[in-house]
Amino acid sequence: MTTEHPLPEDAAAAPEPTAAELNPEIKIAELEGRLAEMSDAYLRAKAEVENTRRRAEEDLAKARKFAVESFAEAMLPVMDSLDGAIATPGAAVEVVLEGVHATRRQLASALERNKVVEINPAAAAKFDPHQHQAISVVPADQEANTVVTVLQKGFLIADRVLRPALVTVAAPR
Repeated sequence: MTTEHPLPEDAAAAPEPTAAELNPEIKIAELEGRLAEMSDAYLRAKAEVENTRRRAEEDLAKARKFAVESFAEAMLPVMDSLDGAIATPGAAVEVVLEGVHATRRQLASALERNKVVEINPAAAAKFDPHQHQAISVVPADQEANTVVTVLQKGFLIADRVLRPALVTVAAPR
């Protein structure tokens, strides 16, 4: 048995070696050219990534800086109403009270437009520790662990508790 490899049937059809394969200097020059192209492409991609990162940081900084802009715009009419009330010191109590109610409606509307929602549980509603804070447990003629009274309303902002409602809770019997 011989260890020689058989030649292909069509040995005459084998490609002739190119000048680059025969001359190592030409091959090195070609490889250096490809290396330069790849280095350039790498540097451009790296610069693009850095620019994208920098732009994202700038956008995030602007978003943080101006996050309250729409909320502040919604509060301006409330401020104007309060300034108007202060500017009329001799107004009758009924007129002032009517203005206070109108200003509160403006404020409630502005809060709602900015996804700030009241947490105001009804009496006998089930106590929810995620939205309510029990201030005390009192004996009551209702089911245990239900809200007896709301001492202070709470607020949600986009489904996140901003301030829990302060409540008293019915004690177990």
